Amino acid sequence: MEDIVLRKRKSQAKVPDDFAARFAAEKAAVQRHYCTVFELWKGCARKSCRRARACTGDQNACLQRGLEHVPQRVQQAARRRLLETTPASAGPPERTAREFIPCDFYRTVLFRKEDMHLT
Repeated sequence: MEDIVLRKRKSQAKVPDDFAARFAAEKAAVQRHYCTVFELWKGCARKSCRRARACTGDQNACLQRGLEHVPQRVQQAARRRLLETTPASAGPPERTAREFIPCDFYRTVLFRKEDMHLT
């Protein structure tokens, strides 16, 4: 008799946690990218950021602090370039994080469970 191998399905309870973790990781990477693109490291108090010519500290605080000096059209252009370079294989959490214009990271709701495209 042949052995039948069944794939284990991911528990539905774990999927939202996985989405949230992947979203948070991509959000941090995208914020750090925007900090570097907008050259916010030039006005940073951290020597390590100025030396690396990139954000090496708290990317969330850095971007939030620096966005008031970045025009909306520049933010939109940076988002457009980021979306153009998004690989086709990127999953929903990564795509969701990349779709935000930099100032959108600081709105009250980042994503809702209904937006997670879970089935």
